[in-house]
Amino acid sequence: MAIHLYLSMIPEALIASMLTPEEFGVYYAVGAKKKARGQAIFFEIDPNFRHEFFNIEEGMRRCVPHEDGSPKRSIYISVYRVLEHVSLDAIQRLYLVTQDGRVLGLGPSEDLPDNGEGLHLYQEIAPVHPLVVSTLGPRDFYELIVKNPTTLLSLPAVCFVELSLGELAKDPIYGAVGDLPYANIEHLRQCLVDLSTKTVHTKMVDRIHPASFPYRMIKNGIFVGNRERLLYFPLPSREELRARHYRWWRSANM
Repeated sequence: MAIHLYLSMIPEALIASMLTPEEFGVYYAVGAKKKARGQAIFFEIDPNFRHEFFNIEEGMRRCVPHEDGSPKRSIYISVYRVLEHVSLDAIQRLYLVTQDGRVLGLGPSEDLPDNGEGLHLYQEIAPVHPLVVSTLGPRDFYELIVKNPTTLLSLPAVCFVELSLGELAKDPIYGAVGDLPYANIEHLRQCLVDLSTKTVHTKMVDRIHPASFPYRMIKNGIFVGNRERLLYFPLPSREELRARHYRWWRSANM
């Protein structure tokens, strides 16, 4: 059986597995009885990737079928400072898995979204996961926290998603909340107002926010970057998701 390498974002980990991405997604989100179900986000990594920070060869050696011939589902190779030590050249595809195990695979794109109008909401996924509002578009936000920080706080690598703000992006004071599912919406509104009246480019909404988020609120896609470059995995339009990935989209909206 082929051995795959997966870079999990929730939680951050490098894992060897004999399961295909679709099989691994179901196992990782729904799991066995010992694991509560939940969202899973992971990248498939080139199985030939190696780095001195990881003992990948030993992980591969231990990834062998069970005595009954069933595939080995997971061997954890590392759970510490993983993202920063994985080359972006080794990342092949991103998989978003709903809490009931529906798997959507996404490929990278060279065309980053433009900044658009208004304010932005970012959920950092790994290695830390605060909820942040910003005046900056995705590329500039990445530049600020990874490549060219203006404060003492910076990250060697980051995975984040831009979430929709609806009317609040352009009118944080009077914009309708609509179906925005975010907790403590008045605090979010005030953070957006503060951005429009101060010279700072970012403001933290919640420093201990869970890394998971409603997939239906993804504005454009998932971003992952280090000090060399930024990768973008766009989410298909809602029309395409309904037409081609209906079961995933239905599960994402539950």
